[in-house]
Amino acid sequence: MSTTTPAKTSAVSPSPTTLRVQGMDCGGCERKVEAALNRLNHVEHVSASSVTGSVRFTAPPGKTLPHSDIESTITALGYQVIDESVNTTESEKSSSWWQSPKGRLVIVSGVLLALAWGLKFAWPTLGSWPFIAATVVGLVPVIQRAWQALKMGNPFTIEMLMSIAALGALAINAAAEAAVVVFLFAVGEMLEGVAAAQARRSISALSKLTPSTARLMEQGEAREVAAASLVPGQRVQVRPGDRLPCDGQIIAGHSSIDESPVNGESVPRERSEGESVFAGTVNLDGVLEVEVTRSAENNTIARVIKLVEEAQAAKAPVARFIDRFAFYYMPAVVGVALLVAIVPPLVSTMLWSESIYRALALLLIACPCALVISTPAAIAAGLSVGARNGLLMKGGAVLEQLGKLKRVALDKTGTLTAGKPTVTDVESLEAGSRLDKSRCAEIVRLAAALEQGSSHPLAVAISDYYDRQEGASVPTVQGARALAGQGVAGHVEGRELMLVSPRYLQSFTQHTGEIKARIAALEAQGKSLAVLIERGIEGEDGIESERLLGLIALRDEPREDAREGLQALERLGVQAVMLSGDNARTVAAIGEQLGIEAEGELMPEDKAQRVREWQAQGLGPVGKVGDGINDAPALAAAEVGIAMGSGTDVALETADAALLKNRVGGIAEMIALSRATMRNVKTNVALALGFKALFLVSTVLGITGMWVAVMADTGATVLVTLNALYLLRYRFNEIG
Repeated sequence: MSTTTPAKTSAVSPSPTTLRVQGMDCGGCERKVEAALNRLNHVEHVSASSVTGSVRFTAPPGKTLPHSDIESTITALGYQVIDESVNTTESEKSSSWWQSPKGRLVIVSGVLLALAWGLKFAWPTLGSWPFIAATVVGLVPVIQRAWQALKMGNPFTIEMLMSIAALGALAINAAAEAAVVVFLFAVGEMLEGVAAAQARRSISALSKLTPSTARLMEQGEAREVAAASLVPGQRVQVRPGDRLPCDGQIIAGHSSIDESPVNGESVPRERSEGESVFAGTVNLDGVLEVEVTRSAENNTIARVIKLVEEAQAAKAPVARFIDRFAFYYMPAVVGVALLVAIVPPLVSTMLWSESIYRALALLLIACPCALVISTPAAIAAGLSVGARNGLLMKGGAVLEQLGKLKRVALDKTGTLTAGKPTVTDVESLEAGSRLDKSRCAEIVRLAAALEQGSSHPLAVAISDYYDRQEGASVPTVQGARALAGQGVAGHVEGRELMLVSPRYLQSFTQHTGEIKARIAALEAQGKSLAVLIERGIEGEDGIESERLLGLIALRDEPREDAREGLQALERLGVQAVMLSGDNARTVAAIGEQLGIEAEGELMPEDKAQRVREWQAQGLGPVGKVGDGINDAPALAAAEVGIAMGSGTDVALETADAALLKNRVGGIAEMIALSRATMRNVKTNVALALGFKALFLVSTVLGITGMWVAVMADTGATVLVTLNALYLLRYRFNEIG
């Protein structure tokens, strides 16, 4: 994965073009492509990524991008531009390593090397000519790539170092070693290509989640069409076992949906009419009719793929440092190699052939491939693992910063809580029967009858609660009417009933001290109350009377995983704080229930100000988690903004990361993944630098020779790549 080469400074076009390129397998490949394209006048900003196998570029304002020049430049460097309409993942999978150009070069070089050794023992009089032939044949494509890079202003490439070393070895009569070096170099490049293809397959596997066809409903009949052709407003039929071809809303039907392909959640969810579903998820047991709400290029899977691919271009700070280091490291080593070749014969009795041999070996071990690939390979693996588990991070910089978080601010509604009220308490207000189950059930039944048909959140919560508890149909309400600012009233089973707020009771004669105390206690817990009253006629005088039957308390309760998620953050050493715009009493009650510091009645700018204050006090880096428009300023102010998957588009666009799982526990999972990735990066850098340091010294001292140098470099490259790919097997076990 590469970053932008800072060759030009004018404004960047907001619409970069992306080309798929085959053959870019390491950081050296990226730098060659970037250097060559940056020399073109009509290219302003270019970024190559060996991990995704792509090149992104933009033109200066007001200019167009002649793709023919760009493609010819890339082709001249020895790479192949792939048509976007071709599924490169499938082609890579079906193409074995021996079918690739690098694989064929390994086979030819290996056969020639084996033949040369055979001829040496069978006909010694041939001398070194078989090895010279093997070297030349294997070196021709390497020299061609080195020459193309040199013409485009990039002399310090591994191909150039290899060409100089191999030709130099032939010049000092070390043909056998030159042939071995060329063969080992070809093996190393082939292994890099295999490893890079594996990483690309892992990342692009998301694209196969959406089916290629869909059953479009027209005039009651279903016909198969391309899923990519679906547009909002159309309706599709999804049969049991089928993947959903689109984002949409269920119009008819009920089924269990396996949403693990999108959010990593293993438990299927029940979905019915009116609920949203996502492309790539699996319909398990019922026939559904779904109305398309997003086009194919904008559905959930497409957006995830876009975010992951864009993340590859956003290089982490440690990766940028490694790139800068390699940029200066290569010329420096070439200079040291010249000194090793020239100085010893001048100041000692060392032969020129010996000093040149050591200098050539030094050039080979100096190749920074292992060092350059150590960071982007690990970060790409981390981003891929996160995406597969519903944890989207917009770039390596975000992934790196997540692991450094010390404090996380979380919104309440929709983040720590479910985002909608639920019934928490049902109590009878008749003497001696506060928690009598039969009376409490009757209170809910009558309240649900009064609220039927209402879309008010409290009314919906009461109706849902009754459905879950009883499952029976509610009695019919007659003469239903709203009581302005107080509640609702109506006749149920011949009884005149009212469901009102506690404010109605201020002038109520039966509002005893005990009832007042109970209402105050529930409201102190941040709960909203609905009181059920029955009106009637008492005595011969026909005096109207009102009798308190019971009350229902409701509150937006914490998510089921909220406490567990906060405990996971605590185990990671990250402090969680709740910032909410809700009233202070409710926020304090939820904060106490969850065991975290909480602050309420905050405007959006107040939340952002709290984040900036913590940063100024050195309490950062600070993360912010939210799901609404009011969270956007704080999401932008924090070092890392994390949006809940159920949040608004504004929150998702503003945030640096998103939790498609829509679980609080995902925050700790992101941080743990970040730390695991950075441990992998540090291990890779240590391995790469360790190998370099060891064999640079041994080569200069003459302890190791040229072929050992190439073995060491190839071995280090393969080792760090495999270590990075091992991260793809990361499992989100218990955090902490």
